[in-house]
Amino acid sequence: MKTKLITRAGYEKLLQEADQLWKVERPQVTKIVTWAAGLGDRSENADYQYNKRRLREIDRRVRFLRKTLEEIKVIDDIPKDRHKIFFGAWVALENTADESLEFRIVGPEEIYHHPKYISIDAPMARACLQKTIDDEVVVQTPEGTKVWFVTAIDYDKPLSES
Repeated sequence: MKTKLITRAGYEKLLQEADQLWKVERPQVTKIVTWAAGLGDRSENADYQYNKRRLREIDRRVRFLRKTLEEIKVIDDIPKDRHKIFFGAWVALENTADESLEFRIVGPEEIYHHPKYISIDAPMARACLQKTIDDEVVVQTPEGTKVWFVTAIDYDKPLSES
């Protein structure tokens, strides 16, 4: 089950997507479907079939977004203890093989908008929660147990920009 949390920026992106689909794309596709339907035989009309399918996709996504936007909780505040990892934190990790990772812990609906975002439901994010700098993070992966060390935490911007 997905955690129903989202950052303010993620919430705004979902709102923008819902508005774009409903107010811009759907009316355009509806016009094309109406035009294509007026041409006659719909069974062999590619414009009609494709756009009718696209209309269903838009409606499905809009329903999903509206339901999601009603159910999720927007997390605006930064925790009082900025030295611990919580929701919304940018985290930098290293392991003994000198491999490094940097990511931000966000809600499951936000991970598609940024390559460095991971869901709070991901095993790596769960293992990082409540940790501080220099703490050990143990994560179970399909390849086995991996051990990482927290090297930096920030709530304002990506660590690579610091």
